[in-house]
Parts: sequence; structure tokens; C-alpha cells
Amino acid sequence: MKKVDLSIQRFIFPNINNEGWRFISIFAAITALLAIVWMPLGVIGLVLTIWCYYFFRDPERVTPQIKDVVVSPADGIVQMITRVSGPEELGLNTKTYNRVSIFMSVFNVHVNRAPAKGKITKLAYIKGKFFNATLDKASKDNERQLLAMCTDCGKEIAFVQIAGLVARRIVCFAKEGQEYQAGERFGLIRFGSRLDVYLPTDIEPQVCVGQTMVAGETVLANLTSNAPRVEGEVK
Repeated sequence: MKKVDLSIQRFIFPNINNEGWRFISIFAAITALLAIVWMPLGVIGLVLTIWCYYFFRDPERVTPQIKDVVVSPADGIVQMITRVSGPEELGLNTKTYNRVSIFMSVFNVHVNRAPAKGKITKLAYIKGKFFNATLDKASKDNERQLLAMCTDCGKEIAFVQIAGLVARRIVCFAKEGQEYQAGERFGLIRFGSRLDVYLPTDIEPQVCVGQTMVAGETVLANLTSNAPRVEGEVK
């Protein structure tokens, strides 16, 4: 088993995703120029550079070793759970799914992880608008990257990276035919966005609206379980 670093250093100087270094360098260069022009502007630039650094943090996660588990593909808050037709772009619109939508703010980790163990069977990238990702219409109108997966137990699921009001770049490393373990990194979205997970209707989500999710760790469902949907209570 891989040893997990619990030192304070990993929180102050977290691992940074390779996609972030270019942006961090740009922020740092602009900060240097602003400091030359007027020091208070340089201070503002420094704050934004630190924010950019932490935005691209890529911490290690411990994925539960549970057979047929579905984990959250993103950090954030469960914004809605609805029963809808599958994504037409993946050819799944003839079936009904339980869709779990997870909203990521600009302060969340934005590295996305495979929700289950399985093989990517189809991908589709759709150019679109940049409505607020908390809106239901973002699932159909916004720019998005769709992925279909045949899981190890034979169930078909889908997950979708959705650009939001601030997000302007979806990054997806997955290829058709590629196999993933649950919790394995497959992409990221820059600067605020949303992830939708489509589960078969016979699989009830084991999370509730308003729940905080941790990518690769929070159990979203189990593909071979008949457990009823959970209910949440604000305390």
C-alpha cells in the first residue's frame, strides 16, 4: 500500500498538475511587471498568483477498494440529483439514468478522476456556451466533454465534464478503448465548472444534494448494490 504523506508541507506546497505550471508562470510574470509599475498592484498580483498555484493543486487520494464502487469524479458539492435521458451525443438517449451533478467552485481541486473501473467506449466533445454551471441547462447548452464507460461488471455509465461561467478550457486525457481504475486521473477543467455522472436507474446514488464530495474518495454508488437512495439532513 502506498504511504500517504500527512505532513503539513503537503498542504503548504501541494503537488501541482503539469497543466498548471504555464498559467502559474504567466501569473508570476504579470505580478513582477505590476510590482515594477506600482507595488500595491504587485501585491494584488501576488495574491492572484498564489490562488492560481493552489487552483492547480493535485493531491494524492485514497480510493476505497470496494468491488464495483463508483466514486466521485470531482471535488465539490452535489448540486442536483435527477432522472433524465442519457446523453444523446453518446447514443444513450434511449435509456434513462440517475444523473448526479457536482459543482466545482474556483476554490476546489479541479483534477477529475474516473468514477469507476472500466473501459472508455465512446467520447464526444461539444462546443457550446458558458452558462453558470449550477443551471440545469448547462448539461445541454454548455461546452462539454462526454465519456461513456463499460464498467468491469458490465454496467454502462457516463460522465461529463462541463465548462462553467468562468471555465474556458476542458482538458481530457482519456482515449477510446482506454481502461481506467476507479479514482485514476483522466482530466481537469480550468477555473470553475461541473461534472455530471449518469448511473443506471437500478443503481441509487448513495449521496445527497448539498453533500461535499472528494474526487476519488467519496463513494457515490455501488454498481452491484440494491441499497436505497440516501437522504440528507442539514445540521
